Amino acid sequence: MRIAVVTQYFPSSVQPWAGHSAYQTIRLLARNHDLEVFYPESRYPRLLTPKTRTHGALDPSWQPADVRTHYIPYTALPLVSRAFNGASIARELLPHVRAFRPDLLLSYVIYPDGYAAVRMGQELGVPVVTTAIGSDLNRISGRLVARHTRQALREATRTTTVSADLLVTARRLGASPARSTAILNGCDTTVFHPRDRQQARAVLKLEPETQAVVYVGRFDLRKGLAELIEATARLRAKRSQLHCYLVGDGSDKPALLELVAKHRAEDFVHFVPPCPTDRVALWMAAADVVTLPSYKEGCPNVVIEALASGRPVVATYVGGIPELMDNSSGRLIPTHDAAALAAGIDETLSTPWDAAELARQHGRSWQDVADDLEAVLLETHGQRRETRRMAS
Repeated sequence: MRIAVVTQYFPSSVQPWAGHSAYQTIRLLARNHDLEVFYPESRYPRLLTPKTRTHGALDPSWQPADVRTHYIPYTALPLVSRAFNGASIARELLPHVRAFRPDLLLSYVIYPDGYAAVRMGQELGVPVVTTAIGSDLNRISGRLVARHTRQALREATRTTTVSADLLVTARRLGASPARSTAILNGCDTTVFHPRDRQQARAVLKLEPETQAVVYVGRFDLRKGLAELIEATARLRAKRSQLHCYLVGDGSDKPALLELVAKHRAEDFVHFVPPCPTDRVALWMAAADVVTLPSYKEGCPNVVIEALASGRPVVATYVGGIPELMDNSSGRLIPTHDAAALAAGIDETLSTPWDAAELARQHGRSWQDVADDLEAVLLETHGQRRETRRMAS
């Protein structure tokens, strides 16, 4: 089957770690199918480039391993064009996708990418499978974007989501119950598995007696990082060896640095630059607790990776997180509550955990995810062929 994937949720030359879940799944699908990725790259007029844009144009010659990817620019205007980006992407990508002659289109992120894929699928007469990842449905901004999101969900041939919780949202916004399903994320279990904690700490140059709380992800205040810094400061009075490691980067880093200074936490809250997957696995192995105190989530990979590494998780009771864990694998806490977060971390640090058992119960692999998605794609393609046969 020839599959054209339309998404910006994917690695690029400036963000090679981006779109990890999509990349891992697509890489495996590409082993069995003729598959190419069409990545719409937003380009802004030079004098109107948003301040949040920290990089220039992507290198179109850069390629992620095992997946042929086309980086195709389209014109965007900050604050103005978001509601029209879906149509712009469809217009710019259509000649390239048409030349590929796909049997099916697959997209990640409902708007703008899924919307663009639906428009192109209608133009080309091929089915479209859209995938919702979480923020695309949980953080819809603007009336027109909301309208386009609902249209994409309504008109896609099939829709998948990364959690059952997100599936409820997708159906509420217009996805057909008969044509939508949840496929939970996984992780690379050859990388994320139980390892010796002290060996990992030696590589990362952490003290053996450290009580390490690790966060991995985007530096975004909506991830509950203000509460995490406050919770760490609260616990430090009780646990003198407690250290919190924030692994990642993001636009809210200056605000986080201010919070660290406010709580006088410079000696025990540490910022770690983004790192490749094998290094993330070392941070998981070195951790006593992995935490994700987000306000909203889809199916967060960091929780899956931590549990597969045999590490307990303290996370908020939002989105698909309760589908991944319960208090037998860490602690679930309310959002916006530094005191509850501190208590959850404290209880988790005081509880003995069986790393092998945690990993055994939570070892869903990317191959499992790819197999589940492939079944949906094959069924969708088969239904189209049957419909065309009956029509003829």
